[in-house]
Amino acid sequence: MARCTAPSRGHRTASGRAECPACGGGGYNRYSGYGSQPSYGGSSAGYSGGSSRSSGSSRPRWAKPGSSVPYTSAQVMSLTPIRETIEARAAAQPDLRDVFLCHAWDDRQGVAKELHDLLEAAGVKVWFSEKDLSLGVPMMRAIDKGLANSRIGLVLVTPALLERLPKEGVADKELSALLASNQLVPIVHNTTYVALRNVSPLLASRSGLDTSEDSMAVVVAKIAELVAL
Repeated sequence: MARCTAPSRGHRTASGRAECPACGGGGYNRYSGYGSQPSYGGSSAGYSGGSSRSSGSSRPRWAKPGSSVPYTSAQVMSLTPIRETIEARAAAQPDLRDVFLCHAWDDRQGVAKELHDLLEAAGVKVWFSEKDLSLGVPMMRAIDKGLANSRIGLVLVTPALLERLPKEGVADKELSALLASNQLVPIVHNTTYVALRNVSPLLASRSGLDTSEDSMAVVVAKIAELVAL
């Protein structure tokens, strides 16, 4: 009998669910710990890039015609409510930036800047603390200010962020409110959802993108499509 891989690998990412021999991608709500998400369909895109995940790929409704950016069904499901938030906030406040980038202080000149530069090069308007916020501002205040000026937030989850989160004293009720509003997308880099869950079960309950599954360039392409209007 096939054994579930959730205890060792987690089911927060697309491949973690899709590649589980027991669940086969069907364990999203069972392991989410945050509440059920509505089901969002997507037609098969038929990508042929040699990826082991291509058979479960779908085309989201916001994908550009002729786009070759591959998505799994799980990614489409988790990103669809984020897209709806983007559309609603764009209609109400058209001058907002596309995203704000939340990151650990230690990543500011490394992977966070790399991600920021790639997003800007892809045409995404980014609220970035290195240029938009005074130094030493607590994380939750930075998130509040960033979201007030952007349609959605990206949380760059790295080992440095995992070390910082407990020191910030991020309140569960504050994080829960942000997650419930479908405004935050975790981007996991050089760590795992299992490690994130040990530090912040609430943030780990939100499916996002993972650079162990997609290159940083592909992650950026997905974000650029997600926010394009």
